[in-house]
Amino acid sequence: MSFEITGRLVAKYNIVQRTETFKTREFVIEKTEEIAGRPITNYIKFQCVQDKTAMPDRFNTGDEVKVLFNIKGTKWVKDGKENYITNLDAWRMEHVKLGEQPQPQAGGFVPDNTPPDIVDDLPF
Repeated sequence: MSFEITGRLVAKYNIVQRTETFKTREFVIEKTEEIAGRPITNYIKFQCVQDKTAMPDRFNTGDEVKVLFNIKGTKWVKDGKENYITNLDAWRMEHVKLGEQPQPQAGGFVPDNTPPDIVDDLPF
């Protein structure tokens, strides 16, 4: 299942060669939302793997970006104790332009924020 989030790019880290054939890279976006009338800022760290590690290079710190990602979880046992880790695996990044029109959602639905005209055409 794929997810997406929009925010401001605040950090890009170096590529880390985990094994001879596996590499990762992390980056962070800042997302501020108004909740109960006050702004709440979250910092979301993503990981890119393999050929996607170059993806953040196209963007500058401070750019508004949309990140498409998958949630992946891993379980491992160490010293008889179960451990879990969750990663947000980014697979695509796009620039977000201010004033951009809403994009179609699942099923082709585009939200329209204009109030509907009231039409009373019911037959009863």
